[in-house]
Amino acid sequence: VQLQASGGGLVEPGGSLRLSCTASDFSLSGYAMGWFRQAPGKGREGIACISNTETGTAYSDSVKGRFTVSKDNTKNTLYLRMNNLKPEDTARYYCALAPPRGNWCTLTEFYSGGQGTQVTVSS
Repeated sequence: VQLQASGGGLVEPGGSLRLSCTASDFSLSGYAMGWFRQAPGKGREGIACISNTETGTAYSDSVKGRFTVSKDNTKNTLYLRMNNLKPEDTARYYCALAPPRGNWCTLTEFYSGGQGTQVTVSS
């Protein structure tokens, strides 16, 4: 499994970015998936997930109301829309798979994350 995240960059506080995650060697359809991030000197933080049925999502308190996770199976792509970015959102962002839980998902069971994409929020 090779997941590739992209779309990161440098953005000013209050700005927006959309991250994408694709897989070249398998179909993402039917998989629960999500995003986690890791800032320098800090542990991994699960921030968003979407269930394998794509009817449920979950977010960490730190991003709830600002970030939106979605999936487009026709493009074999997972997305993370990030609005109102803050300096504390600066981190490397990774997409990953998660165990199937039907209509819900968990932020603590990610696996098979890729190399990630850097997001830096600074003026």
